[in-house]
Amino acid sequence: MRLDKYLKVSRLIKRRTVAAEASSSGKVLVNGKSAKPSRDVKPGDIIELCFGQRTLKVEVLDITEHAGKDAAASMYREIT
Repeated sequence: MRLDKYLKVSRLIKRRTVAAEASSSGKVLVNGKSAKPSRDVKPGDIIELCFGQRTLKVEVLDITEHAGKDAAASMYREIT
């Protein structure tokens, strides 16, 4: 699944266009490397999102095309 779509479906970022802009500007890292919106994401990948002063680090657990609010939270695990 594309990185921008994963961020939207998992509800880490609210809109796909915002997810694409964030990854294009280098605010999203996958496995420690800057990632473009079209990068494929697979289970086991580590995604880092930089929101101003805060950095969110998650591990991809599951990939699904559509996820409800409850299922979206089970698609990733937050890493401290």
